[in-house]
Amino acid sequence: MKSYQKLTTAVLQPAACRVEEEGAAQMSAGRRKLAPWCVGSGLLVAAVLLSATTVWVLRQVSGGWPGPTLPPKCLLVPESHRFDCYPERHVVVTQELCESRGCCFIESLPLAGGKRGVPWCFYPPDFPSYTLDSLNQTALGMVGLLVRREKAYYPRDIEMLRLDVEFETDTRLHIKLTDAANPRYEVPLEVPRAMKRAENPIYTLDFSRDPFGVLLRRRATGTVLLNTTVAPLIFADQFLQIATSLPSRFLYGLGEHRGTLLHSLDWSTLTLWARDVSPTESFNLYGAHPFYLLMEEGGDAHGVFLLNSNAMEVALQPAPGLTWRTIGGVLDFYIFLGPDPNMVIQQYQQVIGFPAMPPLWALGFHLCRWGYGSSNETWQTVRAMRNYQIPQDAQWNDIDYMDGYRDFTFNPQKFASLPSLVEDLHKHGQYYVIILDPGISSTNPHGSYWPFDEGLKRGLFLNTTQGQPLIGQVWPGFTAFADFSNPDTHQWWLENLQHFHAHVPFDGLWIDMNEPSNFMDGSEDGCPPGELDSPPYTPAVLGDSLSAKTVCASAKQKASVHYNLHNLYGLMEAKATASALIQIRGKRPFVISRSTFPSQGRYSGHWLGDNRSQWKDMYYSIPGLLSFSLFGIPLVGADICGFSGSTSEELCTRWMQLGAFYPFARNHNTQNEKAQDPTVFSPAARTAMKNALLTRYSLLPFLYTLFHRAHLQGDTVARPLFFEFPWDVATLGLDRQFLWGRSLLVTPVLEPGVESVTGYVPRGVWYDFYTGSSVNSSGEMLKMSAPLEHLNLHVREGAILPTQKPGTTSEATRGNPLRLIVALSSNATAWGDLFWDDGESLDTFERGNYSYLVFNVTQNIFTSTVLHASTEATEVTIGTLSIFGVREPPSKVLLNGQEKPFSYLDNQVLTVSDLGLSLSQSFSLRWL
Repeated sequence: MKSYQKLTTAVLQPAACRVEEEGAAQMSAGRRKLAPWCVGSGLLVAAVLLSATTVWVLRQVSGGWPGPTLPPKCLLVPESHRFDCYPERHVVVTQELCESRGCCFIESLPLAGGKRGVPWCFYPPDFPSYTLDSLNQTALGMVGLLVRREKAYYPRDIEMLRLDVEFETDTRLHIKLTDAANPRYEVPLEVPRAMKRAENPIYTLDFSRDPFGVLLRRRATGTVLLNTTVAPLIFADQFLQIATSLPSRFLYGLGEHRGTLLHSLDWSTLTLWARDVSPTESFNLYGAHPFYLLMEEGGDAHGVFLLNSNAMEVALQPAPGLTWRTIGGVLDFYIFLGPDPNMVIQQYQQVIGFPAMPPLWALGFHLCRWGYGSSNETWQTVRAMRNYQIPQDAQWNDIDYMDGYRDFTFNPQKFASLPSLVEDLHKHGQYYVIILDPGISSTNPHGSYWPFDEGLKRGLFLNTTQGQPLIGQVWPGFTAFADFSNPDTHQWWLENLQHFHAHVPFDGLWIDMNEPSNFMDGSEDGCPPGELDSPPYTPAVLGDSLSAKTVCASAKQKASVHYNLHNLYGLMEAKATASALIQIRGKRPFVISRSTFPSQGRYSGHWLGDNRSQWKDMYYSIPGLLSFSLFGIPLVGADICGFSGSTSEELCTRWMQLGAFYPFARNHNTQNEKAQDPTVFSPAARTAMKNALLTRYSLLPFLYTLFHRAHLQGDTVARPLFFEFPWDVATLGLDRQFLWGRSLLVTPVLEPGVESVTGYVPRGVWYDFYTGSSVNSSGEMLKMSAPLEHLNLHVREGAILPTQKPGTTSEATRGNPLRLIVALSSNATAWGDLFWDDGESLDTFERGNYSYLVFNVTQNIFTSTVLHASTEATEVTIGTLSIFGVREPPSKVLLNGQEKPFSYLDNQVLTVSDLGLSLSQSFSLRWL
């Protein structure tokens, strides 16, 4: 009897059945059959021991079952380990329907609130699956043939699969399952090709032959990371499913969704299908990120990426276990072994690509609203910000700048002064960003609207199955949709932007509505019948249809059908947009996109969509931005103070404090609501907001360096606490605080009417950012004073933060003296670094046009070492050194051997001012 392995971490493994990676190299190159692996022998023994009395007790507890007594094999599967055999929504699953699929049927109590709980219909241990028919060695790993001898229950089962395994690096494994006989759609993403087989992998890989299964272990601990024998593999043309056990319940990622950072494994399903909808719990949102990070017992971490762009759902269950279901493409898995969470994310980005280095001004404060009404009103807001000397780098406009909501136009009456506004922004060292939508107005008289006429002429729009442009409806009315999978569309997009830039010299682009969003379902004519628009299985998408509020899945694009490309639409538009900006401005592009897919960080940042002016939305922004850090999109933030609804002064003040620490910080508001830019509030609130932004601007050198490290090696910028303290289980669920890099702890107030906040302070010494006073934590929740004007920031021991006297723009700040904040560790050491360039040129690191400094403290000596220098560094000085945690008052301070005046406070802060040192000079400072 074939049996599926129950989910346990201790897995029976006869030596004869083992195909371990290091042993596999000696296998003969010829065809090799694997001995049967009796995975379920333990289950058989249990079945024999299960007496009639036990069965009777089980029946009484469950209230009895209708019909004949269930076979013991069904009773043996614990509730938490029941993998759903009938995941279809909106179907009342009966015993007859279930058993027609060859599955077990046991009714159980539903969860509260109508949520799906334990599946009533689940796979028996002997459900037919694939058999591993052969396994041969290759230069990089193995190639195998899988055969299914009994059809499953979805149409067009693929009977023979090719298994490709590549041991790509010591910490990365690549496993791919495809149709052995026919090519299938695969995601057109550039991925690295391994040149040689990993020599010392930190994992071992075994297979079960019949049923086929993968067993992946961490070599150092023996922890089973994947065990796919827990449920059958199904690979039909439009239904692909594979399940695995998980080694713990600490699972993150799988975006884009609104919820806590740590996912619940209590029978939750996460759907990945790009959709325009205000962020709401349990809905599939704007982007698709089929990647998860899992924390193992003891602090190790691994990640799994399924490179697949089709509509998909991931079912989580308390076993703990996970099931991937997708309705197209192939099963192309990358597994990243870490072993710490930072390394997992770096390894993931080695595959999908590291994020682009943003221009410095992208890290300043951005201001926007829908409903300024005119360029003059927009201008008044900018002037008010300047008048109060509140930092601002960029002013944006939403769709109301357009003429009739048409792309590449501006309203000649209400926005007549727009070119002058942009000129004024540039004179003040500020920047201008506009919104663009991919829906191109299709109803203008021929010859009156070049973007549509030219796109039609060149055949650059999504087409119906009949070969005509698919017409939907967006802001301008009836629209065609640009096909960004076509390289010719990129050229047309560039030409449109060039024409518009000649009139309104924008600096950055905000690409919205690119799921793509459609006010109709499908098109003006609906969608045709067929298995693309009505597939045999539809994942749990909002609206229950693939075409709900988007275009038909059957729409034709250059690269494939929309059924395959839908989740890539925002990525492809971002790629075209970033490329156009580079060609127009010759500088680093700034693009913010709503829809995203893996590798998006190479081209754009992301904002978390149309949130609401509510306290809970402010909280949910933190797990949102931390999740996108995991996805390799560090330039991320939410609409500060909320987009829809009206904010309150208290909410907006607290949100401006939190938002000052979003990597991408923009206050944005909808039309017909009261203004929420900092200038409209009371003097007290306005001052609190201004101070939060000044703190951000003072930290720009530190933040910019973090982005350099993200670009260079895939470090996260905003970071969950467990990334730095993975062995501390108290951090695994924390999502009301976060870190910048490894050393700046942000603890915002997230509820109304309070004067204090409780936050977790990990073990060690932490210093108050503003005063340098220390707190020595054993790893505990601490209550901190938090009056309305105060945001709690703490610096971790052992860190050195480069800061700068803040100005009202990033350009003004750049010229000011630096202040280095040293947070001594308990053994009086510290380390930090600084990346510095001109803030906007392309590829400065790659071309060597940058400065890089390392700061170090040991034995009461601070050293600044210039490892790489450029001319920009000569224009900046280091003015002040503040050293936190100097336990004894110094008698003197020597700078390069010369005595310097200093101050020392009772809270153990040593300050040396008026240093006047060029950033391009190495130096040392000693205190005695």
